Amino acid sequence: MKLAAIRCIVTMLCAATLTVSASHPASADNWPAWRGADGRGISAERGLPEKWTAGENVAWKTPLPDVGNSTPIIWENHVFITQALEKGRRRAILAFDRKTGKQLWQREVACDVEETSHRQNPPCSSSPVTDGKAVYAHFSSSGVVACDFDGKLLWHREFGSVLHRWGNGGSPTIYKNLLIVFQGPGEPTFLTALDRTNGKTVWRSDEVGINSPIFGSWSTPVVVRSDDRDELILPLPGDRIGGIGLFKAYDPNTGNMLWRCDGMGNEVYAMPIVGDGGKFVVGVSGHNAATLAVKTGGSGDVTATRRLWTTKMKTPQRIGSGIIHDGLLYISNANGILECLEARTGERIWRERLGGNLWGSILLADGKLHVSNIEGDTFLVGTGPKFKLIAKNSIGETLYAAPAVSQGQIFLRTWKNLYCIGNADKIGNADK
Repeated sequence: MKLAAIRCIVTMLCAATLTVSASHPASADNWPAWRGADGRGISAERGLPEKWTAGENVAWKTPLPDVGNSTPIIWENHVFITQALEKGRRRAILAFDRKTGKQLWQREVACDVEETSHRQNPPCSSSPVTDGKAVYAHFSSSGVVACDFDGKLLWHREFGSVLHRWGNGGSPTIYKNLLIVFQGPGEPTFLTALDRTNGKTVWRSDEVGINSPIFGSWSTPVVVRSDDRDELILPLPGDRIGGIGLFKAYDPNTGNMLWRCDGMGNEVYAMPIVGDGGKFVVGVSGHNAATLAVKTGGSGDVTATRRLWTTKMKTPQRIGSGIIHDGLLYISNANGILECLEARTGERIWRERLGGNLWGSILLADGKLHVSNIEGDTFLVGTGPKFKLIAKNSIGETLYAAPAVSQGQIFLRTWKNLYCIGNADKIGNADK
């Protein structure tokens, strides 16, 4: 297998994306999904730490039982992660006390399927999601589980095996009373909506799935509001091996297709990046394929009518999801380079090397971009048309997960530990 193709597997960790619709808002202090409440990766938090190491400015750190790529989520006094055990034969939701890091409970299900994957994409790479009442997780071949905050199993749905060469990685998405799950990218591949109260199927949309290491989507759909309707948008890798990848938008209430836009590559790992309040989205392909922007609100095939721009040159390997802020698009490349583009035109503003292998999705919080690499470094970069490196913080452990923020603290999940970065005194109101 080519090195570039091998690297693509890691992007599945980024696919561990999920989003909560604005119709189901969460407290500003909570981080209920791996890219936040609305799936954009942007937090309104202020006063976050700017400096840390594995032993400095750490409120607590808790050893984890095994490696993992999923990002923690936080709701009031709870921190949740997904965790594979015994090389994926057991798959669990782990709950921690956000004040002390003490593990509160562990709810697990068995997996009897010998899934294929990659050493850089262990099972349970998708993050959980919560609505403040229950926590939900997609365990691939072990199905979807829902637990209450005491760890009691509420329901469990199984959808069959996922046998794709590189496994899967997409996280659940909450919309109104629905839990939306992308099962794939191998055969069969489908998007389905479940009733959050009981796990029963509300709708299902079957998509193309192929068991090929160079074909697949490990992304998570995002919900945007376009004029008078909501759109559930998901990148897909095309209609066949070698075909052109696409964006596809669905009615999240029914699963019916609203529009499609061609131009993506066969490997799609990053989550759609939302711009201008949902008026357009940017899609980032994986290795050696295009990046494009398309206006929302269309109908049918909108490739010729609503596509704003597409890159003419093939892009480098891109894994993590980016950010659009104040009209600028920030995306990271696996070769250690961070780029800033004009979001509506795709014109490059600046391109700077940070270093290492950039895999984790970008977080914007406290006016700074948080960009991490697998070597354990988190770079803080200023926003705007001029590049400004504010800090480089090294934790010295393998780091694939994206950062999460809540109540003035940063939560990092490495392959060894779960970290709470910042002053422990800042979490005194977590019980309210």
